[in-house]
Amino acid sequence: MNKKFIISVLSLVGVAFYSPAQNKLVINADQGKETISKHIYGHFSEHLGHCIYGGYWVGENSPIPNTRGIRNDVVKALKDIQIPNLRWPGGCFADEYHWMDGIGPRDQRPKMVNTHWGGVTEDNSFGTHEFLDLCEQLGCEPYISGNLGSGSVEEMSKWVEYISFDGESPMSNLRKQNGREKPWNVKFWGVGNESWGCGGSMTPDHYSDLYRRYATFCRNYGDNRLYKIACGANEADYNWTETVMKNVGNRMQGLSLHYYTIPKTWGNKGSATQFDEAEYFTTIEKTLKMEELLTKHSNIMDRYDPQKRIGLITDEWGTWYNVEPGANPGFLYQQNTLRDAIVAGINLNIFNSHCDRVKMTNIAQTVNVLQAVILTDEEKMLLTPTYWVYYLYKVHQDAKLLPVSLTGEKYELDGRKMEAISASASKDASGKIHVTLVNIDPNKELTIETELRGVNVKSVSGQVLTSAKINDYNSFENPNTVTVKDFKGAKLSGGKLSVALPAKSVVVLELN
Repeated sequence: MNKKFIISVLSLVGVAFYSPAQNKLVINADQGKETISKHIYGHFSEHLGHCIYGGYWVGENSPIPNTRGIRNDVVKALKDIQIPNLRWPGGCFADEYHWMDGIGPRDQRPKMVNTHWGGVTEDNSFGTHEFLDLCEQLGCEPYISGNLGSGSVEEMSKWVEYISFDGESPMSNLRKQNGREKPWNVKFWGVGNESWGCGGSMTPDHYSDLYRRYATFCRNYGDNRLYKIACGANEADYNWTETVMKNVGNRMQGLSLHYYTIPKTWGNKGSATQFDEAEYFTTIEKTLKMEELLTKHSNIMDRYDPQKRIGLITDEWGTWYNVEPGANPGFLYQQNTLRDAIVAGINLNIFNSHCDRVKMTNIAQTVNVLQAVILTDEEKMLLTPTYWVYYLYKVHQDAKLLPVSLTGEKYELDGRKMEAISASASKDASGKIHVTLVNIDPNKELTIETELRGVNVKSVSGQVLTSAKINDYNSFENPNTVTVKDFKGAKLSGGKLSVALPAKSVVVLELN
């Protein structure tokens, strides 16, 4: 009998036909084992462009409201997203930075040339005391990158002692002389930065030998146990990870990884705001490589560290475009659009899913540089679309990762395709479940049918970040073009959750 005839007859007698949901998400609310470390939501600030000077630091005599020279508006904004840690002083700058130039009376500190970033004069008015004051004001943990490239073992050893020792010693006495009686608790220490490149152009074997030596003299003082982070790979340099894990894996607590999303080439990275859908597609395609990098580097680490004692620390990541027209090329100042928010949401979902190995990440950089969460211009400040992703995702900090299964539509362009939806879920200490969803497709609303296993959900609420165009951004003239709004597209019925995700959006749901 003809199939079409059967269908038409059954339709006439009232038998309805339902096609399966195109997008299906299963959340296993009773199977969470791993914790999403709050440090996955960390940040990075380098002596680069106007990140430090004008970004955080304006000095005590500035008309811009400040506390001991640190901008009050920036501190408040970062506290509102619960910044858990801050990496400093670099970056490439770290391996030409000599910390003793940045202590003592500011008018007596020696000046230096910032050879990496614009050739400008660094006056060292923002140094160790100012940075650690900033971290105390933020309520976050400091992450200091030590100078292995151009500095000595003695220099790094004395820096740890100056900060950490609570006894009688030349370094602790010098700290007290400079106004700090009690030591700071600084746990996170990077032993060199990008030693394969700007930090010394080393081979992994040579770096391993130096790491062994420098790390030996980074001492634990009192109850402060150092979390030593070795320089890890650039992107897909799996040989670097293999060699360093083999040589010094038993001497580190963390291993770094750097990966930037660049739409075009290093010579012409593309505009931060002027791009078409093809360039948007390529940007997302490249940022999704983070999944492959984390998986392959983690597999290498698993062979040497099956207990996952060592954290994979993605302490530089984010988008990198051409600088804004008229900006100093060495200052890396770029605008920040809804595209960047989509990139941030995808990557944070990826990091969450790898939280068994990924213990910290640091987006580059916090203020006025690369994929910044804050932009400033003299007394003015604005929050970028990326900022609002961190605002939405802060609910995942130190929550239990919930396993999810997602099947669904593809986003296609010119014969290429990718998954159209990115998702992550967690349960916090109070039992609330949070789901973060990214609709990558810039043209199409997508409906997701969600099955909630192991939990009885009674209510759902949400917030959404989207805008009219994928290249919309916040300017000082229009600072609220891209911002968070209440989300009404989630419906509960019979234990099922249906979510209508707007095109090019980031959504967080709270389930009670």
